[in-house]
Amino acid sequence: MKQLLLAAGILLQAARAFGQAAPAPAFEAASIKPSQDPPGSSSGITTTKGRISARNVTLKRCVRGAYGVEEPRILGGPKWVDEARYDIEAMAAGPAGDRELMMMLQSLLAERFKLAFHRETRSLPGYALVVGRGGLKAKPSEPDAGSRTSSRWGSIEAAGCSMAQLALKLSEVLHLPVADFTAVPGEFDFNLEWTSDDMRAAPPDAVPNAASGPSIFAALQEQLGLKLESRKVPANVLVIDCAEKPSEN
Repeated sequence: MKQLLLAAGILLQAARAFGQAAPAPAFEAASIKPSQDPPGSSSGITTTKGRISARNVTLKRCVRGAYGVEEPRILGGPKWVDEARYDIEAMAAGPAGDRELMMMLQSLLAERFKLAFHRETRSLPGYALVVGRGGLKAKPSEPDAGSRTSSRWGSIEAAGCSMAQLALKLSEVLHLPVADFTAVPGEFDFNLEWTSDDMRAAPPDAVPNAASGPSIFAALQEQLGLKLESRKVPANVLVIDCAEKPSEN
């Protein structure tokens, strides 16, 4: 195995020396077909080792997965990129992990959908993360303690988290751009808990005490001393320049 890796490294260096770019990762086989699911059906992308299975997805949803960009920050392109739905089955030559699979998906979108795009910064409706009147309540992290941030339904648990990192996690939760306007340096440890709208709508016996829990906006103020102010904020966006509907396999 070491000899194979060494040989691959030598070939890659040789290609670079002669000005040749290494080939982009690609699936060994891929099928793209228009989805036959009725309107309102569930959709999503599932990955296993060496395989992607996407059901009832739009091109915009595929771009979101392939490039890690939230859908509100994917702009441009023809109208159908957010309407036409497809079923995609794609297999790699070996047991590729999620990161490799997403790179292969990038190649597939470029080849089959003729996807071309550019990135830029725009002002979009979103939220500014600011310090509340009472001041920041988060606990400063110990020096060199490392960083760890995880989120699940109704909570963000963090250690060694900067305000910029928190803004990014809030953006994922709210599906809108959130920019750090706190001007607070350093990292912090905290456990932010709130009751999401979905939990509030659930029957009381399904989510005990859900109706009495704070919203994410109230939780930020009560638990961390932070506020979200609605305003236009700078956001990095992906702008689709062109795309074509793929021919059926």
